[in-house]
Amino acid sequence: MRLLVLFGLLIRCSMGSPCSAEDWPTWRGSQRDGKSSETGLLTEWPAQGPPQLWKSAGLGNGYASVSIANGQLFTMGRREGTEYLICLNAETGDKLWETAVGPGSKENGPNSTPTIDENRVFALSFDGELLCADRQSGRELWRVNLPRDFGGKMMSMWGYSESVLVDGDRVICTPGGPRAIMAALNKQTGKPVWTASLPGTGSRGQDGAGYSSIVISNAGRTKQYVQTIGRGVIGVEAVTGKFLWGYDRIANTTANIPTPVVSGDFVLASTGYDDGGTALLEIKGTRGRISPKEVYYLPAKTLQNHHGGMILVGDDVYMGHGHNNGFPTCFDLKSGRTSWPKQRGPGTGSAAVTYADGHLYFRYENGTMALIEANPREYILKGTFDENGMFGSGVRWAHPVIAHGKLYLRANDELVCFDLRQDPASR
Repeated sequence: MRLLVLFGLLIRCSMGSPCSAEDWPTWRGSQRDGKSSETGLLTEWPAQGPPQLWKSAGLGNGYASVSIANGQLFTMGRREGTEYLICLNAETGDKLWETAVGPGSKENGPNSTPTIDENRVFALSFDGELLCADRQSGRELWRVNLPRDFGGKMMSMWGYSESVLVDGDRVICTPGGPRAIMAALNKQTGKPVWTASLPGTGSRGQDGAGYSSIVISNAGRTKQYVQTIGRGVIGVEAVTGKFLWGYDRIANTTANIPTPVVSGDFVLASTGYDDGGTALLEIKGTRGRISPKEVYYLPAKTLQNHHGGMILVGDDVYMGHGHNNGFPTCFDLKSGRTSWPKQRGPGTGSAAVTYADGHLYFRYENGTMALIEANPREYILKGTFDENGMFGSGVRWAHPVIAHGKLYLRANDELVCFDLRQDPASR
């Protein structure tokens, strides 16, 4: 008991410290690219999967993944009509605190993964309630409502899903309204710094926010926030909130979901459904006068990502291809040419993908977890295990997280932590 108390004190003392390289403080990791810097991880799995360290239940329903920093783990869950921001001990799975964010949908969500920043944590509800809470206690510091305060809306019925971006002293979010498609808030107070209005970007897609999260790009020598919304992918100037560019060819009318991938002056965007597709854009220009040039566009049947995400490793992109499918796919970023032969893969349904230590972690909707070598020359499956019967229920849409040698998998009410470390002495 005294050891647990001491560990809790250590967590509290370190809350305001910077995140370490092994932390996973927000959606898709510290760089929002789905990649972990971890090394020394298992390169093959036994049939039953990696060793299970702990399981935590009672989180409630939801598709939120987890964020981890300084020994704390954050996620969201819905119980009895209320959505909660939940803090666990990342080493043991014990609950430290929870705070109500707002009323939840009767059937879906919450979808958003919390964002950690110094001594704060940010959570966004299905209905657009954005809460800033103290990391130590869960005490509310401020809140805004994106529909009420910014005229925001979603492109379709499945609720707000982004993980807000913290950039310096600002929180960047996507209300989705015509006068505030994107907004920057003071992270200390929640007061608006700027809002970005949306000019006409074409007829494809739907008005409103998409289900993606913002990434930072310095394309065209202009710092900008890149986001996929209901009308396609856009760029907004970071300092002033000036709308810079938009591209709607990949927009569908149902749900634009994957987070864009940025690389130098290039932006890769993809969406699911019949009218989705994949495009590589080169963002050209200088001093805020920039525009997207289409390098290539590939229709849905050729290449598309539903909601499992895309991972850029070197010059190659890895993802699950297909709507409601996760066919393992590798393609060259600059040309769009695929290098793996077509195969269904070991699981069914969409596949959420994370990268670490030369391997891809494919988590299929049906509960199959797969380890695939990140090798553009050859598709090599290194191991699988079946989550069903181990924990959780329903579809497995929450993305896998790797931090401090551990794999975290959320399935509705339950969260499981697995040990990925090769060296038993480091456990």
